[in-house]
Amino acid sequence: MGGRQGFSGKAAIAGVGMTALSRESGRTELQLAAEASRAALADAAVERPDAILSYHLNDSAPVLYLARELGLREIGWHNEIYGGGTQSASILADAAMLIDSGLAETVLLYRALNGRSGRRMNTLGLKLGEGTEEQFTHPYGMAGPVHQFALAGRRYLYEAGLSAEQLYGVVAQSREHAATNPRALRRERIDLEAYLASPVVASPLRRLDCCQETDGGCALVITRADRAPGAPRIHAVVRGGGPGASAMDKSEDVSRIFSSYVAGPLYEAAGMKPSDIDVSLLYDAYSWLVPRQLEDFGLVPRGDLPAVLAGELATDGAFPVNPHGGLLSEGYVHGLNNVAEAVRQLGGAGTNQVDGAGVALCSGFGGSYGSAAILTAP
Repeated sequence: MGGRQGFSGKAAIAGVGMTALSRESGRTELQLAAEASRAALADAAVERPDAILSYHLNDSAPVLYLARELGLREIGWHNEIYGGGTQSASILADAAMLIDSGLAETVLLYRALNGRSGRRMNTLGLKLGEGTEEQFTHPYGMAGPVHQFALAGRRYLYEAGLSAEQLYGVVAQSREHAATNPRALRRERIDLEAYLASPVVASPLRRLDCCQETDGGCALVITRADRAPGAPRIHAVVRGGGPGASAMDKSEDVSRIFSSYVAGPLYEAAGMKPSDIDVSLLYDAYSWLVPRQLEDFGLVPRGDLPAVLAGELATDGAFPVNPHGGLLSEGYVHGLNNVAEAVRQLGGAGTNQVDGAGVALCSGFGGSYGSAAILTAP
């Protein structure tokens, strides 16, 4: 299954920084990382961190390069975690553990990539080692993540009784939220006719069902809660999973993703239940992941999904999801921009602010393994 950790609010996210999101930044990953990091440090009123963390897929600025760019003469604990979207929630636990153990008082964590103009996520192979297994998947059209998760999505939609109209509900609400988000790459609203006319990439996924490919950087500053009494807290984090959508030859159910494994342990670590969640920042790399996670995290029973997807994901709805537009519309900084929005929401300064938001759920997707975190208002 994996690991879980409850922190009871000992670590706080005191600063958020982001660059502009684009399809061609014209800058290096190091420049993007430095801009986002300086903004986060300024937001936290911190001159310099004593620890730095990042995650990457050989497509970002190394931690020590960033430390030099920031003018740090000394660097304490630092780490670069190899991994993608699964890390966007669980890296919060790495930072909180450094705080909790006394190894650091202020941790800078960041993700920066030229995901459109540089190394594009949709071209990454599915290999785990040297690609030996790809000889068995490429002949059947498995050329990248979108093809793999389209197969899993097809199975889930069939079993859940959901159709293209329900996926449109996810995409349409994402665009509705993004329409008032100046950071968002895609702010134009979309109707059902335009959605259905969008090119199919890998059935059932249309182009509009897939997240943005984005150049940009995002950074957070985590510190001791007593040093930032007005900042949102890291309450609980879980990382884990099992055989499933990421290892289809080992799976009993290709549609079973990480959320079905981590939901129970997350609520247990947090001492909470689904009804405690006020706003959900769900990793929406593909539209079908939203109903799948709503179901797995116990927020919406399967039979209620059609009605919920038709309008209850809005910030004034029963189950607010991704008020900034998420990865589908704001942009794709490998999920860390979703966490940044959770911090804004809990601080009362979010995009399309959810009234009275005090508990936020954040998730990090990687197929059948991933992570999730619960953040709380101070």
